[in-house]
Amino acid sequence: MDFAARDSLAQAGLNLIQQALSIYDEDLKLVLCNRPFREMFSLPARLTQAGARFEDTIRHLVEVGEYGPMSDVEDEVAERVAQARTFRPHYFERRRANGRVISVEGAPLPQGGWVAVYTDITDIKRQEDLLRARSAELSGQLLNHAEDLAAANRKLQATNTALEEARGELTQMEARTRLTTEMMPAHIAHITPRETYSYSNRRLNSVMPGRPSNILGLHMAEVLGAQAYSAVKPYVDQAFAGSESAFEFTDAASSRRIRTALTPDGEGGAYILSMDITQESQTRAALAQSRRRQLAAQVTSGMAHDFSNLLTIILGTQSRLAKMELDPDARPLVEATINAARRGGDLLNGLANMTAERNPTPTPVELSTLLTDIATLAGPTLGEGVSFEIDDQVGASRLMLDGSMVQDSLLNLILNARDAVSGQGHVRLTARNRQETWLELVVRDDGPGFSDAALDHALDPFFTTKGDAGTGLGLSTVYDMTQSVGGRMKIGNAPGGGGVVTLQLPWRPAPPVAAPGLALLVEDSPDLRQNIRSMLRAEGYTVIEAASVEEARDLVTQVPGLTLILSDITLEGSLTGIDLFDSLPDGAPPCYMMTSLRPDHPLHAAAAQRTPVLRKPFAVTDLAQLLTTGALPA
Repeated sequence: MDFAARDSLAQAGLNLIQQALSIYDEDLKLVLCNRPFREMFSLPARLTQAGARFEDTIRHLVEVGEYGPMSDVEDEVAERVAQARTFRPHYFERRRANGRVISVEGAPLPQGGWVAVYTDITDIKRQEDLLRARSAELSGQLLNHAEDLAAANRKLQATNTALEEARGELTQMEARTRLTTEMMPAHIAHITPRETYSYSNRRLNSVMPGRPSNILGLHMAEVLGAQAYSAVKPYVDQAFAGSESAFEFTDAASSRRIRTALTPDGEGGAYILSMDITQESQTRAALAQSRRRQLAAQVTSGMAHDFSNLLTIILGTQSRLAKMELDPDARPLVEATINAARRGGDLLNGLANMTAERNPTPTPVELSTLLTDIATLAGPTLGEGVSFEIDDQVGASRLMLDGSMVQDSLLNLILNARDAVSGQGHVRLTARNRQETWLELVVRDDGPGFSDAALDHALDPFFTTKGDAGTGLGLSTVYDMTQSVGGRMKIGNAPGGGGVVTLQLPWRPAPPVAAPGLALLVEDSPDLRQNIRSMLRAEGYTVIEAASVEEARDLVTQVPGLTLILSDITLEGSLTGIDLFDSLPDGAPPCYMMTSLRPDHPLHAAAAQRTPVLRKPFAVTDLAQLLTTGALPA
């Protein structure tokens, strides 16, 4: 039986009970009611539809005199709505304007909102009045029965008290569970077989910005959007079929990389756990690219060395031949051989640049200054027939970038665009912030654009459309540098014509320059702590200390006025300085790291993606430069 049929049967069953029933959610909107509820209060149809506001229903009842004459309708409505928002359990009896007596019993629901049951007890009240009027005439046996009934009622009341206590404990347990899920940096939810949300911890917006927080009752496609929904749909179907799954996808709307796990609930629905792993995926991509470069360097270094020696011999012998008296037909051949050997040397230099051990070293960079420098460097090389424009949509943002790598990449792309327009055209460089996740740099020209072959192979080493004038290493080198920092590179053609190359680099705001104040030093070596403490004090700082991430976290939350955090990467326990950095709350002071690990160590590389990292041992002048400029010493 499908859920629609179950809902229909459930509604039919509720309509058959004698009591009137209504359920409102935490926003005081009607979720469900039965026919006796509508008939008991003679409510219009619009007030018995799902989504009807409790306030509108109360206003209607006040206006028709349900509660008797009222001096101020709005005050009465406001008072009853305020009482409803407390969601407290209650029971009371009241006489209606038509003389009937009803009992009203309400209880809060764990998901928010409440359920209320209304019972017409007019006949029961009449019987009670009759019994009281004739109590003197009752026989002793009837009195005994009444006493037995009173005793039974007392036992029932004691049972109800125990049940209320158990319900209170369950409510507290549910509240603690909800608080725990709300504190987790992940979206936790449950979906029904109809793909609607029946539970959510309200963290979806922080994992996938732009989505609503209150999603109960909504369909997944409506909440996630077409692109994200199509990415998760196959795995949702697997979960409904009883199979667990874990997968990653990129949310195009927010540019975030999301990891999601789906677990069947055994009743046709599924539980969902989603986390934002954008920074993790960027770091992972950077480390993978570093390993590829190391492998390429190992493969090519020996071959390049031998080839370089051969080219040196060829250049030497051909230079000697060029000085001799040769047949006129032989001289062009000698010059062609020399030019080919030199071209081979240029190719070796390109290979060396692409495979050389060059680890990104992010430092605080004023992006507007970097773009101004690029305009200065690129202008003289473009020629009079090529106009160049920079559209800076980022402004004075201060980011953690390897400035020289970004500059080399952009100059390479600008010169490629110059060649594409053949000396007559326009080149435009645009810089913008994509969802606080990517720095997007777009180089566009108004030339003929990329051919189909170029779109497929432009990022492959040695592919070129320039014939003998190109090495085929320009775009592949830019791609390598972009990948090495966990970025992305795309090429394409603009709708109006011309080629477009897009670089997306991780958006890493640079920490503000710290003013001398209270510094937290996190170092597990007592001797090093003493030495570095002296350096910090020499720069005007007051110092407090911790040896582990746990101690440091406590101090960050408990000690006001911190202006600097300086932490080693490897510390006591299983947590690292990177874990401390990632767990710092919003508004935390600048956090720099230090280490004796090699620059190619994964922990060092991961830390350098987040903040400047001082190599141990360092001098007080190195520390002073970092503290005053936010940049590492050269």
